[in-house]
Amino acid sequence: MINEIDEPNEQKSTFFEVLGGIEAIRSLVERFYDVMDSDPRASGIRAMHNKDLTSAREKLFMYLTGWTGGPQLYIERYGHPRLRARHLPFSIGESERDQWIYCMVRAMHDLNYDEHVMKQLGSAFWEIADFMRNKPLEAV
Repeated sequence: MINEIDEPNEQKSTFFEVLGGIEAIRSLVERFYDVMDSDPRASGIRAMHNKDLTSAREKLFMYLTGWTGGPQLYIERYGHPRLRARHLPFSIGESERDQWIYCMVRAMHDLNYDEHVMKQLGSAFWEIADFMRNKPLEAV
């Protein structure tokens, strides 16, 4: 869980607060999946999802709400996220990680996130996405 953001004025806030709460998290998730659903650069991870993204959108929204410091919606409904275990059925390597990050970074750009927020949040997203990898590193 990523709770606090280091703000330039040294005030501590949660990402949930900085981003604008429930509606802002919903917007990020919607834009993320819109990018995944329409951008050819995300075709690999799009193929890993059901045709209907409704459930995926809702689960990511609930997870990110709690992960950013808001209400623990995902945990209340499904229990501990167990992210790695839940992703083990999918073959996730560097390419899939990078496609996921691409969609998230593009969503943040499209929503005009502050550069400072985007760097910190992007770094945290990258750590999670890299942790989801379950395929060996690809040969160079």
